[in-house]
Amino acid sequence: MTGTAALVWFKRDLRVRDHVPLREAMRFDSAIGLLLIEPQWLASPECDPRHVGFLLDCVAELQHGLAQLGLPLIVRCGSMPQALQTLSREFAFTHLFSHEETGPAWSYARDLAVADWCRSQGVNWIETPQTGVVRRLRSRTGWAGRWAQRMNAPETPEAPTACGISAATVLKTSALPTLRELGLPALGAALPSGGERAAWSTLESFLDGRGRDYRSAMSSPLAAAEGCSRLSAHLAFGTISMRCVHQATEARIATTPDRSLSYALRGFASRLRWHCHFMQKLEDEPAIEWRNVARSVDGLRAGDGVNEGAIDRERLQAWCEGRTGFPMVDACMRQLRATGWLNFRMRAMLVSFASYHLWLHWREPGLFLARQFLDFEPGIHWSQMQMQSGTTGINTLRIYSPAKQAIDHDPQGRYIRQWVPEIGTPTYPLPIVEERAAVAAAKNQLYGLRRTRESQAEANAIQDKHGSRKSGLQAIAKRKRRAPAAPDGQGRLF
Repeated sequence: MTGTAALVWFKRDLRVRDHVPLREAMRFDSAIGLLLIEPQWLASPECDPRHVGFLLDCVAELQHGLAQLGLPLIVRCGSMPQALQTLSREFAFTHLFSHEETGPAWSYARDLAVADWCRSQGVNWIETPQTGVVRRLRSRTGWAGRWAQRMNAPETPEAPTACGISAATVLKTSALPTLRELGLPALGAALPSGGERAAWSTLESFLDGRGRDYRSAMSSPLAAAEGCSRLSAHLAFGTISMRCVHQATEARIATTPDRSLSYALRGFASRLRWHCHFMQKLEDEPAIEWRNVARSVDGLRAGDGVNEGAIDRERLQAWCEGRTGFPMVDACMRQLRATGWLNFRMRAMLVSFASYHLWLHWREPGLFLARQFLDFEPGIHWSQMQMQSGTTGINTLRIYSPAKQAIDHDPQGRYIRQWVPEIGTPTYPLPIVEERAAVAAAKNQLYGLRRTRESQAEANAIQDKHGSRKSGLQAIAKRKRRAPAAPDGQGRLF
């Protein structure tokens, strides 16, 4: 487009393939990309150095891919919209392209400020969806059909190669900062490979047969590391699009002669929809990041903004450190802290234990887990923290027995011995609570509350706003089959 210049703002979409904003920007005479490392993100209670380290690994490959297209990627540290103001003096862009983002409160406030700046400067900001999340959704009815329409749409054509775009003579691709230069500590353990190539390699190995035992493996802390997709961090950082994962999965289901693999992948495909279903909740109600969905449970636990009692710091610390005296809980927490990843059922068990056994409000445990999860996705995370804590008002209370989980998923005790080597010695702590009494007290309070007329009326309203429409989810399946239910409420691809 003659006489106009475009800026592509990369956030949680660190890829070249299936990238609408990039494709659109490359139609302009001048174009550059921007990756901003924001102090608001680094200072947020959900951010951990491993998140930043993974992002930098992804950006290194992204810079190379964009350079092959002739597009420089500028990497800067600073706040929006001040960074845009500074950059506009070096590169007079008329259009800003980016993907929509469903993030925490700080990123929402940031986007409002960017919108104000663009209006004041006459810059046209075009945002494009990249998941099934729908902005300004009026009703959940029909949402599943809209998800299918987006995911089945043709992949965005590859961005054309720019032949010496004028921006290249003005601004050059930036050197990436180090963790130390960002004021962050070195990482204690190696991270999985980031970037677009790693994302596609991970997907292909899963679809080629690694996912054959997916339905059973995802519940086992022993088998999940190999049997689950391991795409969650790549989806969280956008090194592969949800649409590409969906279409590749459906294509493999349609063509593989391996019935076991096809059956497993159908279960995986359903969870792609649940992934976006839970993100939609935060989009529709941003307050679920810090406030109970069901206001009828306000005041039940200390630390919820209504109950002025002090949260039990000793219990919280023991849970965070993996020294509760419940071996399966402690093993899972130690694995998570060491690796940044844990399978879905064990994640649910950790939250259940904190919420029911220890009677902790979900917010502070949720912040701790957000820092541990390399694949932290705000919409899914806070929806699941509330769901597993019994504060949504509509979901079944899932109170996991750590002993039963150990019997079911670690019958020989190999997993526990791996992560809790001091088990059976005097150095291992006694249980921090008496399990039967703690669970009975939790059930008494929550089930009693749910029986009240006020709670039931509130639950109907919450279901209408946030609940899934099962008929719609079933209708979008291409094959006649029973759509799998949400796996213990987990929508992420753990």
